[in-house]
Amino acid sequence: MNRQWLWSFIFIALIAGPAFGASPSIDGSDPIDARSFLFIAILLIGAKTCSLIEKVGQPAILGELILGLVLGNLGLIGFDFFEAIKFDQHILFFAELGVVILLFQIGLESNISEMMKVGPRALLVALIGVVVPFVLGAFVAGPLLMPGFEDHVYLMIGGALTATSVAIAASIFRDMKLLDSQEAKIILGAAVFDDVLALIAFSIVMAIGTVGSISSGEIAGIFGESFLFLFGAVILGHYTAAPIGHALSKISSGVGMKFGLAVTFCLLFAYFAHVAGLSPIIGAFAAGLVLDQVHFRFFHDPEIVTDLKACVQHETGEIKENVMKVVDLHAEKHVEDLMNPLYHFFTPIFFVLTGMSVKLDTLFDTQTLLTALILTVVAVVGKLVAGLGAGAAKKMVVGIGMVPRGEVGLVFAMAGHTAGILPSEVFSVIVLMVIITTLMTPPLLSYLLKKHVDSH
Repeated sequence: MNRQWLWSFIFIALIAGPAFGASPSIDGSDPIDARSFLFIAILLIGAKTCSLIEKVGQPAILGELILGLVLGNLGLIGFDFFEAIKFDQHILFFAELGVVILLFQIGLESNISEMMKVGPRALLVALIGVVVPFVLGAFVAGPLLMPGFEDHVYLMIGGALTATSVAIAASIFRDMKLLDSQEAKIILGAAVFDDVLALIAFSIVMAIGTVGSISSGEIAGIFGESFLFLFGAVILGHYTAAPIGHALSKISSGVGMKFGLAVTFCLLFAYFAHVAGLSPIIGAFAAGLVLDQVHFRFFHDPEIVTDLKACVQHETGEIKENVMKVVDLHAEKHVEDLMNPLYHFFTPIFFVLTGMSVKLDTLFDTQTLLTALILTVVAVVGKLVAGLGAGAAKKMVVGIGMVPRGEVGLVFAMAGHTAGILPSEVFSVIVLMVIITTLMTPPLLSYLLKKHVDSH
């Protein structure tokens, strides 16, 4: 054997070998699975390598989803080492944090006043995108495709079809620098309304499936609590962010405190959303909407801003004007820049784990596959119809952007299955539908957006 290969093998064995076992914790309590470090390293470098897919015009997240699809199904050929990732609590938490950070970034890059301009259209898109899929799933597709179940099973199918994963579409708009487009604003706004409406539908179905009924008063309570959180959080956060920032700047006005304030708002709003019964990602998005550059005016400017201002302080005319535009851009985007390392670390883990939840062996069952494919068509049609409410915006872009069910659909399906409402065969069909809608959206949406950009 070549000596270089021998030493490489020894090095890899020394590094990776201990990671295949568990190491005792410092206090001698339950052991810590050191493989988590190896898994995270593999997921990160694998996700970054998958950005090669951008060379053929596809978004990086599609590569991350495909990577997860491959890693999650290696057990079918007898290699089950990566199966432990699916149950690793550290990595599962990192994935959840990744999608929270993603939506916080999206909120930071969104302008709440601009979103309000598309508010009526976003609400109409959300209403159509919840009602149509629910009716199609609960009263048409469910009974026809899978006859013989109780009514609450079909209601749960309809509830799962109402979900929309804003993370998929938002990430694509972000990567293509189109977050300021009308379509992006409508999708992001609709996703907020969609989450509330889907939550109400889901809560009602869960109540019917577990206790048999739910009163109109309880429905009104769920509805009011959800909207109270969303609007209350934005209003309260808007008026408290500045004084909190001012107080913290008295302790330190450096980058560390600025970063800490941003992350604290993100995590607190995510937690409050969870307490209110909403998805934490909606809280994170609300936190990003709340925070504005004005809330950080008490902190030091980034170094590049200070340096550039010093360089042009004695200049006049066009040169100074152009440089100051760059300075203002860096000052305004500084918080987003500070969050980027967290985004690049945690968010890929979320997308890879989403891909890993696909079980390819379900494709070997013809009946399950056919049922899932037909349900997927129903799911897609339901959201495409929602695009009709987008007004002058590109209706097809909005419709496709609302298609992926992603983590929201999986949460719905898992909750119903765990509660005993969804039988295993129905659960498998819903999960497969969720995965297909999630995987199909990135290439379709990217194609439509590129076509839209090229036409202009």
